[in-house]
Amino acid sequence: MEIAKIKKALIEQRKINLKGNLYHKTQIDFAYNTNHMEGSTLTPSETASIYDTGTILTDSNKIVVLKDMTETKNHFTLFKYMLDTLDNPLSEELIKKFHFILKDGTLTDEEKTWFSVGDYKVKRNFVGSITTSLPKDVPKDMQKLLEWYNKIPKKTINDIIEFHVRFEKIHPFQDGNGRVGRMIMFRECLENDIMPFYIEDRNKDFYIRGIKEYQLNNEKGYLIDTCLNSQDNYEKLVKYFLED
Repeated sequence: MEIAKIKKALIEQRKINLKGNLYHKTQIDFAYNTNHMEGSTLTPSETASIYDTGTILTDSNKIVVLKDMTETKNHFTLFKYMLDTLDNPLSEELIKKFHFILKDGTLTDEEKTWFSVGDYKVKRNFVGSITTSLPKDVPKDMQKLLEWYNKIPKKTINDIIEFHVRFEKIHPFQDGNGRVGRMIMFRECLENDIMPFYIEDRNKDFYIRGIKEYQLNNEKGYLIDTCLNSQDNYEKLVKYFLED
């Protein structure tokens, strides 16, 4: 399957906003999986309802978390923006914009006093047992990461995964790093003629273990295998919609 064909289909289908195609399915599945990995309580059908109608129909006993709904809607907008800016170089400015779109309108009044939407973190954070960059070090660490990445003449899937691991190690934002990072992976695959993918929620434990092993022990195989599995699954979806 030519990646240019996938890219063209996603861009064209995004413009006509027709339901029941690859773009429509990708939007719903990507948003559900990446948000559910971060604790969203929305189901696949509720995610689809938000995308299709802008409303949500839930079980009468279920309490819907407003933040979950907003971040789901924002992820749809982020995916559109990602497609619209594919020709732009990957930069700090673009990554910060990704974060702004994802987190806009999701904060409590208390969080608004210190949580920098669309800008780097001001408080320390961590991921499991992984020590992340200190807030004061984030700008130079991100500059160094992008300088390394943008010098690679022909990027491979392993380069994109490597970027993701380093990005998550920096953890430049107060929250939303995983979702921004996974959107960057999808984007960079699409931009570099590589089959794109998103991590499925059912593979969350393998994904987390993969990042941990990669960062702590330089054992790359677990994460690469998880990404390749997700890549295979997205390719099946692509073939269903685009093969004659």
